[in-house]
Amino acid sequence: MRVFTIKVPATSANIGPGFDVVGLSLSLSLTLTVSYPSSPTPEESYVQPKITYSGEGSSEVPLNAYQNLTTRVALYVLRCHSIPRFPSNLSIHAHNEIPFGRGLGSSGAAVIAGVLLGNALGNLSLPTSRLLDFALMVERHPDNVTAALVGGFVGSYLKELDEKDTERASVPLSEVLPEYPADAGEDWGLNPPVPPFGIGHFVRFGWSESIKAVAIVPRFELSTAKARGVLPTEYSRKDLVFNLQRLAVLTTALAQTPPDPDLIYEAMKDRVHQPYRRTLIPGLPEVTSQITPTTHPGLLGICLSGAGPTILALATTGFEAIAEDARKIFQQQGIEIDWKVLEVTGGSTVVEETS
Repeated sequence: MRVFTIKVPATSANIGPGFDVVGLSLSLSLTLTVSYPSSPTPEESYVQPKITYSGEGSSEVPLNAYQNLTTRVALYVLRCHSIPRFPSNLSIHAHNEIPFGRGLGSSGAAVIAGVLLGNALGNLSLPTSRLLDFALMVERHPDNVTAALVGGFVGSYLKELDEKDTERASVPLSEVLPEYPADAGEDWGLNPPVPPFGIGHFVRFGWSESIKAVAIVPRFELSTAKARGVLPTEYSRKDLVFNLQRLAVLTTALAQTPPDPDLIYEAMKDRVHQPYRRTLIPGLPEVTSQITPTTHPGLLGICLSGAGPTILALATTGFEAIAEDARKIFQQQGIEIDWKVLEVTGGSTVVEETS
């Protein structure tokens, strides 16, 4: 048997003013344990993949390899390299610590896990840049998937492509990963579009080791599509400059030791997405305005995590006081929360094991 594990971290995107630009990898993870016979299986003895799942979202995730997001992405990668199907008797157990629909990158982690799974199953040895190309054919926003893949505090952008590559890179998700009918077999979707090279690019920023992230997680889901639906299509120059000024400061300020709370708290303010999402997250304006470095020593800054509803508080101390006071504010809105203190982690890993 060949046995290996894939571990992909949770992520938080935006970090205040960095809408669709910066991401942060955090110490929750999606872990796949994968095994299959290393010797070829006779054609007549082929056995379809078996998926099991535990942890967050275990009651929601499809266990059919042609419907599950991670295995669909893996099959996409394989088929782009002329490998039409999974190995016979493939067994995958997924254990997930990342809550669904909370702004902590659960779908981005599933996509990266799928890219790494396809790369490993096909023995493709793709470089990081090419792995990112495949991820960005499925997930068009690079902040979460880049942070999940390479880890740490990262900035990323999508390359402006020529007309031919723009057409290839704009294939709808439904064409890259077809919605398989209930009776679909392994012949469905055999010729997917191959990604252009160099779709996305990134850089790692520094990060002060003293900074931890308090994830304040309301007990309700908020889809990214719904959260994006409330955003305007145009912004004033004043608001864009406001965000650009703060982002330019923030990417350096979070690497300084000791971190400066006055500098960071102001630099984590935003006018591009958070003001428009407050209607979807009762308590958001109160939490982000009432919990400050003055009221809560140790706090550096506070913002919406990704599309929300999780709120991310960056701090060096005082984690419990920050979280419990946020709990009180949310309770006034009739919302209960969970909270976790998370580390900023490295990126995804693939580890071969001995069978």
